[in-house]
Amino acid sequence: MKGMSLIVRTIARVVTTFIILYSAYIVVYGHITPGGGFPGGVILALGIMLLMLAFGKDLPLRKLPEGRASVLDCLGALGFWAIALLGFTAGYFFLNFLGKGEPFRLVSAGTMPLSNIFIGIKVGVSLFAVLTALSVYRRFYPPGEEPPEED
Repeated sequence: MKGMSLIVRTIARVVTTFIILYSAYIVVYGHITPGGGFPGGVILALGIMLLMLAFGKDLPLRKLPEGRASVLDCLGALGFWAIALLGFTAGYFFLNFLGKGEPFRLVSAGTMPLSNIFIGIKVGVSLFAVLTALSVYRRFYPPGEEPPEED
């Protein structure tokens, strides 16, 4: 079997679950605490990277195939764009068109939690795509330049 030893794979599987849950927490509570869509998306991509290091590139590619990753990437961008354009209904670009809630409550920032969710999806899937491209194609030299000859 590809990847690391049984112990490393078991620990990686358990830890990845907590990493993904922590990523969701950072995204959802990003308007109340330090965090948001970008850091939550990076944490999500790091959880997937841990799976790739422990199990090899086949497991993450089975869990999130290229087609599904592309759809999620586009969904994140389109959702964020839609929130920005819906602000025009209230007056101008990115205007908060949802009512504001009470301070220190989860539903208290209007469109900000929705923006964080879409950015988290976009960043997480985009970094997954970069990681996959680097691990699958193993191209670390500039385009047009040939890889060095192996001795």
